[in-house]
Amino acid sequence: MHRLAMILVAILACAAWAPSVSATNVVFIMADDLGFMDVGFNNPDTFYETPCLDALAKKSVRFTAGYAACPVCSPTRSSILTGQYPARTRNTDYFGGPNGFETIPEPYDPERDGSFGRFRDRPVLPAPYLARLAAEHTTLAEALHAAGYVTLHAGKWHLGGEGSLPTDHGFDMNIAGTAGGSPTGRKKYFPPYGNPHLPDGPPGEHLPDRLATEVARFITKHKDEKFFVYLPFYSVHTPLMAPPELVAKYEAKRHKLGLKARFEPEPPEDNRVVQEHAVYAGMVEAMDTAVGKVLHALETNGVADDTLVIFFSDNGGLSTSEGSPTSNFPFRAGKGWMYEGGIREPLLVRWPEKGKAGAVCDVPVISTDFYPTILDVCGIPPMPRQHVDGTSFAQLLENPNARHDRAALFWHYPHWGNQGGSPSSAIRDGDWKLIEFYGKKLPELYDLADDPGERRDLADAQTDRLAELTAKLEAFRQDTRAILPTENPHD
Repeated sequence: MHRLAMILVAILACAAWAPSVSATNVVFIMADDLGFMDVGFNNPDTFYETPCLDALAKKSVRFTAGYAACPVCSPTRSSILTGQYPARTRNTDYFGGPNGFETIPEPYDPERDGSFGRFRDRPVLPAPYLARLAAEHTTLAEALHAAGYVTLHAGKWHLGGEGSLPTDHGFDMNIAGTAGGSPTGRKKYFPPYGNPHLPDGPPGEHLPDRLATEVARFITKHKDEKFFVYLPFYSVHTPLMAPPELVAKYEAKRHKLGLKARFEPEPPEDNRVVQEHAVYAGMVEAMDTAVGKVLHALETNGVADDTLVIFFSDNGGLSTSEGSPTSNFPFRAGKGWMYEGGIREPLLVRWPEKGKAGAVCDVPVISTDFYPTILDVCGIPPMPRQHVDGTSFAQLLENPNARHDRAALFWHYPHWGNQGGSPSSAIRDGDWKLIEFYGKKLPELYDLADDPGERRDLADAQTDRLAELTAKLEAFRQDTRAILPTENPHD
């Protein structure tokens, strides 16, 4: 039976289920590599300017503990569309990272596979992973499509190439989505884009503005239908490229404020602790303006009050490599690390019908939760056999202080991060967070309520809690059949 037909059967089988509200449109906007502290609504002292997002925050529930399921991009994207942890889907690293395998699991031979040569002196070798979004999943887009939604993907995909593009996973239209994780054309963020799914625009056009224009057109065309827009920007991923006038603006601002770059040790790298990068600031503002264009399209087409809007980022800000353009301070480290700087994200959810505008929610949620939450808000029956790791947080939008019956949050990143992070797994249970490293590095335990910057490791002082969280983390790995790194015979 065709997969969409099977989804329809599942929906009909749940006819007795009572939806929470009438159906609504959905616009899910995701930045790439944007840190928690990069936006004004989280950090009034940020060097960057985000007026459109700050205005959205006043109409939204702002989450202070919204997490990505991974400190790098593709796994988080997979978790959003599947409602499952990357450990379960085998999408544990960014697609294109050291791997070499299309079937999982398969033991690898370092002597055979030269791509692993740089790990010969590491204590463990990274786990293999599945470098595509598996076809057997019923994605969030497919679930919404089967419920009568017209679906658009516009922006970064990075979940597979031909045979695993957005239109293979429930999206009616794909604008700019490819296998790649960053703009690859000759001029990258400016035409010519070199993107087979995005015709070139006029000289000087900036990619986030173009994506917003395409989304605005889609909204105008489909305003009388139910629609799902998934807008994952390429911004603010490297290469760092912003409109020249914005770069000049922030160079002047940096000079006026007398800001200088400053770093702290985060072995084996250094971690930026001051925001002052003019090009990055220009990229942030350009993306913010593009968000404003999309929100304006909802207003002018008369559908803003019927549209759930989510803003999120796929992982923490880039602070330890590739120019280290931003700072996540006071959170530790950034993209590629299991510390809060790598996984805690800016998260806004605007639900005009029932959401509590301007409220703040401190309850931890994670990217696997978007799938069931969106279905809940849209009045679509849940698909628990698909979003097995996600829990709806719709009740928190109505009452941010409500009791949320969500289990502990988990992460599994069995890879050496390009940004300096080590292979690890982690759990957050209440305010406590355990990071368990693979290899020779000892586990670390933090009380996030008292120490959100993860400066005081309590593993030696809290041995009972360490044992309890270690057991829960092992149960998670067993449940998801997580693939682990292997001991390096050459170390």
